[in-house]
Amino acid sequence: MRWRPRSTADVLGAAAVALALTVALAQSATHLLAKAAAAWPLLALIGLGLAVMPSGLLVRGSRRRRADRERLARLRISLPELDAMSDEQFEYALRDLLVRDGWAARKAGRAGDQAADVIGVLIPLGRIVVQAKHTRVGGKVGSSVMYQVKGTAGPAHRADHAVVVTNGLFTRDAMAWGDRHGVRWVDRDRLDRWAHQGRALHELLGLPARRSRLPWRRAA
Repeated sequence: MRWRPRSTADVLGAAAVALALTVALAQSATHLLAKAAAAWPLLALIGLGLAVMPSGLLVRGSRRRRADRERLARLRISLPELDAMSDEQFEYALRDLLVRDGWAARKAGRAGDQAADVIGVLIPLGRIVVQAKHTRVGGKVGSSVMYQVKGTAGPAHRADHAVVVTNGLFTRDAMAWGDRHGVRWVDRDRLDRWAHQGRALHELLGLPARRSRLPWRRAA
């Protein structure tokens, strides 16, 4: 297409179109400003709501956590209730009991858990590893469990305390071996005092404050 000079009619037509667009834009802007001025109280309320919402969520979360702590502080679980639990429910119950006692605890039991079903931390006592052995009433836990817990509590989990808990009983050899090698045990009687009577586990077992050198790390 060849270039050709623009006629006077072309110039006047373009100017008219530009003027019309300018007027239309000005009218639209005036209309929007009028609407914004009329709606500013609503916009202010929305802005205030958005500003207050995070604070409200924080307060609600704080209240929920406080309610959870108060509920756990009253937590009591009877032996028949513990007996009726599944293995996993038993582990969760032990976790909640540790939390009740002030530990920051979590359930860790799963395939390949290396003898740690629940792990907790409490200053200045340090780190605790709990191995749960849920059994039928009258069932007994033998020494092999003690060997396993001793072998993994320190090296695998950096624990300061290792505890085996059962709703049953321990063999005499298991209790004696645990006492000699620093693996504490909670049998049915101790479990009742901990879970049902409300005695804190670290008080029940007399757990000492964290030490820099652990029994299972001593040289042979």
